[in-house]
Amino acid sequence: MTPSPADRAGRERREHSLLGPARPGPAQSCRPGCADCACACVFQRTKREWRPLEDRSCTDLPWFLLFTVFCVGMGSICGFTIVTGGAARLVFGYDSYGNTCGQRNEPIEGVRLTGLDHTDRKFVFFLDPCNIDIVQRKIKSVALCVSLCPAKELKTYEDLKRFAMVNGSELCSYELAAHKYPGLPERIDKCPKLPVPPSKPLPVFNRCTPVDVSCYAKFAEAVVTFVGDSSVLHRLIAGVAASKEIIIGLCVLALALSMILMVIIRYISAVLVWILTSLVVLGSLAGTGVLWWLYIDHRLYGNDTSPKLPKEAKEEMKAELSADSGQALLVYAVSASVFTIILLLLMLFMRKRVALTIALFHVAGKVFIHLPLLTLQPFVTFLALLLFWIYWILVLLFLGTSGNPEQNEETGLTEFRLTGPLQYLTWYHAVGLVWISEFILACQQMTVAGAVVTYYFTRDKNRLPVTPILSSVLRLVRYHLGTVAKGSFIITLVKIPRLILMYIHNQLKGRENVCARLLLKMCICCLWCLEKCLNYLNQNAYAATAINSTSFCTSARDAFVILVENALRVATINAIGDFVLFLAKILIMTSTAFAGVLLLNYQRDYTEWLLPLIIVCLFSFLVAHCFLSIFEIVVDVLFLCFAIDTKYNDGTPGKEFFMDKALMEFVESSRRLGRAAERGRSRVKEAVSEGAEMKPMPAAHAKLRPLSQKLSRRLHRVLTHPY
Repeated sequence: MTPSPADRAGRERREHSLLGPARPGPAQSCRPGCADCACACVFQRTKREWRPLEDRSCTDLPWFLLFTVFCVGMGSICGFTIVTGGAARLVFGYDSYGNTCGQRNEPIEGVRLTGLDHTDRKFVFFLDPCNIDIVQRKIKSVALCVSLCPAKELKTYEDLKRFAMVNGSELCSYELAAHKYPGLPERIDKCPKLPVPPSKPLPVFNRCTPVDVSCYAKFAEAVVTFVGDSSVLHRLIAGVAASKEIIIGLCVLALALSMILMVIIRYISAVLVWILTSLVVLGSLAGTGVLWWLYIDHRLYGNDTSPKLPKEAKEEMKAELSADSGQALLVYAVSASVFTIILLLLMLFMRKRVALTIALFHVAGKVFIHLPLLTLQPFVTFLALLLFWIYWILVLLFLGTSGNPEQNEETGLTEFRLTGPLQYLTWYHAVGLVWISEFILACQQMTVAGAVVTYYFTRDKNRLPVTPILSSVLRLVRYHLGTVAKGSFIITLVKIPRLILMYIHNQLKGRENVCARLLLKMCICCLWCLEKCLNYLNQNAYAATAINSTSFCTSARDAFVILVENALRVATINAIGDFVLFLAKILIMTSTAFAGVLLLNYQRDYTEWLLPLIIVCLFSFLVAHCFLSIFEIVVDVLFLCFAIDTKYNDGTPGKEFFMDKALMEFVESSRRLGRAAERGRSRVKEAVSEGAEMKPMPAAHAKLRPLSQKLSRRLHRVLTHPY
């Protein structure tokens, strides 16, 4: 029976509502009068297809313009500090009366001893350089512009007078005559504190700094709490100075170990992952068994820990402690058992996905062999961050010496402060630190993702572009800077409140109540978890943008859908992969520390080992983290590409896989297991159906059979003889 046009139209509308409108292709046109095609011309279909590396377009252009405007604002702050003299005051230094050293100054209204000509006085000298305000981290002393820093210790005022007359460098306040230093009553407050230690100027900032740093022991104690004695500080610094060549060599060793390990993981990934997984399972089983053994032993024999006590006292103590100890051991044993059962079930259901993690590690090692320039990404990122941080610190120091001159009511000294709306420049500058740092890290993620995507979706690996990394960088600069700016801004929105809460928590330490402290810690922890989740989602969004050239929100949605569809695989890869990479970082750090102990062995004073080994361990862990983080990004991008490949391709002609041979073997083994399971289910169904056919007819059916035959004969007579 042929369906009517109305039925066909209704069926088309039902299919359209279920599947969503299909967007017409390049050769497909909208037919006049077709409502479905009209919808397709206006709306994009719900289930978008992934089109790897087909075409490119600029993404999130408004966010790129916003980021550009923000960077212009950051540069304007630097220009403001230079124009207002803050940069000059920082570099050349200024005295406590607002005069910049090394140049002619204009008088400041309301401030005495201003407008002096300091052309010949290029160095800043502090009357009491060891008077340090630890809270504000600055020197609380009168500062003067002098012609020369005292190279030798000056013990008396006669020495001050002689130094001024011979070198022309007056170390007392400007209004005091040098030849009258010994007899002036004001010399106690307006001359340097005796004895004056020998000092030398800093290379760039022209401050007279004492040669002996022992007076800074208090400041060092505030920074490094374990240093309470200046002799310990001297010995630690001496140990670092004597071992600087060894420290540099060990840092290079950590760098080499990190690069070698990324290649070795390709060949030992299967052994490494299964050994670690087995150790975790065996450790959990052993811990559970020990807890149950302790509980049973406690119930049977009790806990006889005081043999010297009388028997009656033992019985009383045992009666008091038995219930609590037994209950605690039971809780521990049950908790460990539940954890072990959950772990075993997870390993049972996720054993196939562990094989996927091994395959991804293997392919990631191949990626680094085909794209060796990926190993340079940590260097480039670190250099970019280092240059930006140096610029940011300099501008922050410029801001500290910018603004209007004001007299401090406590000390009477002149200080430069930002007042009014200008005080918000520091907050703007602080936001710029977080946003631009996250932007640089996001550029690294996008660059790595673009190179890995190009590698994965190139069928013939011998026909890869000559410089995939450079091609990825050019695509990023040309098309996707707006997407990177938007993703980094989202991380900034989460990170800044967390930093503010951490600052408040540190400021209120010891003064807030328990509830407030707990609430602050909970908020900080939640924001930290949210930041980690957004970082992971952003990384996959950048990979989706590198594949499809879509905007940040569209890429994040597409990547999220893929990750949700493969939730168990994602959990396995993140759990096992992160654990393996963390152990690799620990391995590099411990190996470097062991080599450091061997190389520092010739130094018999073992206290000198402490600071060099701490520096080596921190640097080696940082280097390992940078390199293995690149490896982790490669693994995550490979998994996203693999999930897309298996979703839209099945290996048939026209839908060939893009994946590597190792991943292909994993897919084939999964298919074989799936077909075997399907055959088992089909055999069960056949057995059930055969049993139903051989089942005898029930008694009720047997009674109804003659009645149905009689009705059928009468119906036949009526139809054959209607009249």
